[in-house]
Amino acid sequence: MKNTIASSELLLNSDGSIYHLHLKPGQIAKDIILVGDQDRVDLIAEFFDTIEFKIQNREFVTVTGAYKGKRISVVSTGIGTDNIDIVINELDALVNIDLKTREIKSELTSLNFIRIGTSGALQRDIPVDSFLVSDKAIGFDGLLNFYARREEISDPDFENAFKHYTNWNPQLASPYVVSCSTNLRSRIIDDEFITGITISAPGFYGPQGRELRLSIADKTINSRIESFRYNKLKITNYEMECSAIYGLGTLLGHQSLTVCIIIANRITLQASIDYRPLIMRLAKKILDKLTQ
Repeated sequence: MKNTIASSELLLNSDGSIYHLHLKPGQIAKDIILVGDQDRVDLIAEFFDTIEFKIQNREFVTVTGAYKGKRISVVSTGIGTDNIDIVINELDALVNIDLKTREIKSELTSLNFIRIGTSGALQRDIPVDSFLVSDKAIGFDGLLNFYARREEISDPDFENAFKHYTNWNPQLASPYVVSCSTNLRSRIIDDEFITGITISAPGFYGPQGRELRLSIADKTINSRIESFRYNKLKITNYEMECSAIYGLGTLLGHQSLTVCIIIANRITLQASIDYRPLIMRLAKKILDKLTQ
């Protein structure tokens, strides 16, 4: 007999939609572009030939439509891995849990998640306004540590080497390292993309080494991160969502990839003048890749 998921664990709205996203089964495509900023949903949807569906609840906006005959959804996540925990779990539930019986389906569906975001570079040679694909993500947030089988999809040797080199503060969440989908990577990447290792931080200021009126506990952490090497790999950039997308996506059997525009270089102290046109160009590029 199948186990029924309690109503306290799988929350639904009165219309049968999933609690936060306000979506019902069938309203999302298998290819899903994730963006942090809710305004970017409509920007990307401008490229669609037809719009099938749009809904918003809080910062979560979803548009499903067709681009060159291919059904695609764009979903805004808001900022941070805590929001990603909501979005990935609820999108998975829409395709892999029968919301009427509250039972996990016997045949599971794998989704493709592609995050289009912005990021800050941690290496001097990464130019502002470039496109970067995250081959791996390091989660400073600790989210994946709450889930079983975390060790099956992470890279403990990398994690241990990083913690040893940076003299990691034991009061902080233990970092986890997860990889992108090689399948999605091969579909998207071309010569225009830089590749690297991305840190997902649980905040924009102190967790990324920024100081305004509050001093940070470790003023040299970014310099150690910049100089860290593991099997000739180096950490390239900070952002705030990638690790959770890779971790939860992989555990749930989905494919995940993050592509970011570098809008600032934390080493050279340069920043992009206007990255909105780049968001549009990158989005069009991703859409075209998904239809090939």
